[in-house]
Amino acid sequence: MLQLISLLVENKPGALMRVTGVLSARGYNIESLTVARTLDPTLSRMSIVVDVEPHQCAQVIKQINKLINVLQATDLTEAPAVRRELVLVRVKTSKDDRTAILKEADIFGARVVESSVDGFALEATGDPERLDAFVEVIEGYGDIEVTRSGMVAVSMEPKKLKLAPPVRKEHLEAQETV
Repeated sequence: MLQLISLLVENKPGALMRVTGVLSARGYNIESLTVARTLDPTLSRMSIVVDVEPHQCAQVIKQINKLINVLQATDLTEAPAVRRELVLVRVKTSKDDRTAILKEADIFGARVVESSVDGFALEATGDPERLDAFVEVIEGYGDIEVTRSGMVAVSMEPKKLKLAPPVRKEHLEAQETV
């Protein structure tokens, strides 16, 4: 079963390799993986969709949390979270179908990001099931090429990881004298 794991890691060489190593060493297939810097350039956020049984997911997260460079790993599979994926579709089509494609794109909330004499490049975001439906509809209009980003997610839990800022030396000395 597909599980969504969100990680906050230090933005250092080898962090991604360590995380994927834990998963591949246990024979789990990674369905999608996205990584990008956060507002703090020293940290990155990973969203991993992995094929693992729900009862094994907790153990996998414990193992990932023990890794160097991993600050937090959480299971967002059933947790309140916003989940999105991006799909880029290049469709080659005749001039007769252009208007119909634009209508379909509008229905799915997609937008044209590039246009040429041969067709369009369309961009859509949403949950994977909706994007599957979008791709299936556009396939009916001609030759297509599809690229997907993989799942990204943000937790909507009220609690948040709090990374404490470095404590200033003067502050420590003042506390010791009290």
